[in-house]
Amino acid sequence: MTTELLNTLYVQTQGADLRLEQDSLRVHLPDTPGRQILPLRRIDAIVLYGHINLSTELIGRCAQDRRPVTWMTRGGRYLARLDGAVHGNVLLRHAQHQAHADPEARLAIARNIVAGKIRNSRWILLRAARDAAPAPKTRIRAAADTLADGLAATSTCPSLDTLMGTEGNAARTHFAALADTIRPTEGIPAFTHRNRRPPTDPVNALLSYTYGLLRGLVHGAAEQVGLDPYIGFLHGIRPGKPALALDLMEEFRPVLADRFVLTLLNRRQIRPSHFETTPGGAVRLTDDGRKIVITAWQDWKTQPWEHPLAGRNVPAGLLPVVQARILARHLRGELPAYLPWTAA
Repeated sequence: MTTELLNTLYVQTQGADLRLEQDSLRVHLPDTPGRQILPLRRIDAIVLYGHINLSTELIGRCAQDRRPVTWMTRGGRYLARLDGAVHGNVLLRHAQHQAHADPEARLAIARNIVAGKIRNSRWILLRAARDAAPAPKTRIRAAADTLADGLAATSTCPSLDTLMGTEGNAARTHFAALADTIRPTEGIPAFTHRNRRPPTDPVNALLSYTYGLLRGLVHGAAEQVGLDPYIGFLHGIRPGKPALALDLMEEFRPVLADRFVLTLLNRRQIRPSHFETTPGGAVRLTDDGRKIVITAWQDWKTQPWEHPLAGRNVPAGLLPVVQARILARHLRGELPAYLPWTAA
């Protein structure tokens, strides 16, 4: 299960020009003399924000190598992704489609996905409660108890609709308690609840941006293993919606995304000046804010986490690959159930 943790190249300097130069990537930034050369073999994906130029030769080479190129708006909204030809195991994808078409098999996988998410949400809250003041500690522990009830309920949910209701209630409980884990910062309004499309406060803007980074990581993991990222089990099929990527994201949201956001905020790495408000009222990260988040995210991906099934520590950036392989083993009949990853 070993896979080298390569780098994702994030480019957000407006007007940057990227070209292919033999087996390297040549980057030219406007108003900056010279150029930067990066070996392609050390880059596993490219993410572009806003107005970035790519040569036709570079796009073709990335498609040939199956090196994903993702286009985002300057504010961080997903636009498109290039993956190249699909070379995944057709038998694995066929098994995935069959499991999706089987209500019992689909529900069993979805239950474990939600159970993994709730378990990791409790882990985040219980760790935060250790250092909290008495009043917040009481509220956080009460929320953790509520999540424990939701976790127990996942195993008996009779339908996907019921399971989605359980997941929704758990998410609301999680975010309500998350407000007690964020240290107050002058200029950043207190977090009260999750809002998106668009986010209207700094904390939600940071959460949405981080979820976008996580989504790219998980989507790439599904493609790498040979799974169809658009055929999920918890999330339904909709045109253009990577349902499986959204499924596999769930268990990682609390630990890899929410905890990452808490760390940035509580260490004051992100400040009020790193956000801006659009005329429509949406809040988003500034260019400088995105640079800080991306740099911290690249470091965050290298942090090791214990993985019981793998029997070793795994870098955060490779956890989605390991989980995609576990799902593939289940779909092939090698494992009796999908086993989500949970922090320990």
